[in-house]
Amino acid sequence: MTIRCGVGYSVLPDTAAAVREACERSKRAFTEDKTDLLLCFSSVIHDQEKLVACLKECGFSAPLIGCSDAGGLTAEGPFSKGLSLLRLRADNIKFTIGLGENIKKDAYQAGVDLARSILEKDPNIRLLIMLPDGLAGNGADIVRGVQEVLGENFPVVGGSAGDDFLFQKTYEYFNDRLLTGAVVGVGLSGDFTFGIGVRHGWMPIGASMKATRSKGNVLYELDDKPAIKIYEEYFGKGKAQVLREEPLARIAITYPLGMKTEESDEYLIRDPITVDEAGAITCAAEIPEGSTLRLMIGSKDEAIQAARVAVAEAVEQMKGRPVKAAIIFNCIARSKLFGRDAGKEVEAIREMMGQKVPLIGFYTYGEQAPIAGKINVCSPVFHNETVVILTLGD
Repeated sequence: MTIRCGVGYSVLPDTAAAVREACERSKRAFTEDKTDLLLCFSSVIHDQEKLVACLKECGFSAPLIGCSDAGGLTAEGPFSKGLSLLRLRADNIKFTIGLGENIKKDAYQAGVDLARSILEKDPNIRLLIMLPDGLAGNGADIVRGVQEVLGENFPVVGGSAGDDFLFQKTYEYFNDRLLTGAVVGVGLSGDFTFGIGVRHGWMPIGASMKATRSKGNVLYELDDKPAIKIYEEYFGKGKAQVLREEPLARIAITYPLGMKTEESDEYLIRDPITVDEAGAITCAAEIPEGSTLRLMIGSKDEAIQAARVAVAEAVEQMKGRPVKAAIIFNCIARSKLFGRDAGKEVEAIREMMGQKVPLIGFYTYGEQAPIAGKINVCSPVFHNETVVILTLGD
């Protein structure tokens, strides 16, 4: 038997009613009683404890993983302040869920714990989907912890939990447990095909600069000047002062930093999150000292083209097999860039993939995937402002 799935979503404000509506929609799309894996993504507008409890009350006995988001995605388009779920059934795939906790204390160890918890139950996994807390720590360290266990070139894909652009607290779901500061995931083993497309479309502006002092995800100096100077010189000191007074992530999200890598023709994006009084910028993931950086700018046309390229990459890796399901991990920065036109990106993805392919996804606070989607020759890394598309088939 082949992969079957049902997607359901709801934008009802009442948590219990929203869960019931999403469950009923998924059952109409997929009438089988048995479900092998349940994925759920939700706005923090919903009571998170009640959400997890209501999912179990819907009668699903399948393993559950999921997280809070910064907006949802289905084939019908993007939506905000709602929830979505995906029911997967596949006789040819074994799904094994796992968990790593205490990201803030030790992000690397959390990644190790996630991978070990899955590998101990199934040593034959071929793909890992991960959903880490998007605010708790250095996302790149979580990925490295996973690689320590699974190997440098093991295919890893996922997205970081969000909280509706509030940047306060995110949540992760693991069966009947509600967590924060954790990373949940699922390992897939068996006879199946998959593809991973990874692109962003942001373009570099201004001169290249060198990270002359940095540690982890804190960038202290660029070209021996306080890191915030890159924004002061571009926007002027008046605008840069606002960056100090408000969460930097809200303002600089369409003007991130791009880091040059040898593995891709695109810069690896790093989102600024906060700036301190000395001008040091804390980013969503690490910037190694000595890295070459540029200020980046997004355009709607380039971002849509990037999504098309990502779909083409993922489909090509399917080796001629039809796509039976797709999961999209899409940075919240892309939603902010598109504004009311965010649906055009989903339309472009469906045009490239096929209108009948069931898809689900969410707007993230960071993405995990191989650079440029090279699943066999390039190690996974932590991305920002990027669309990551996972396709599954028989």
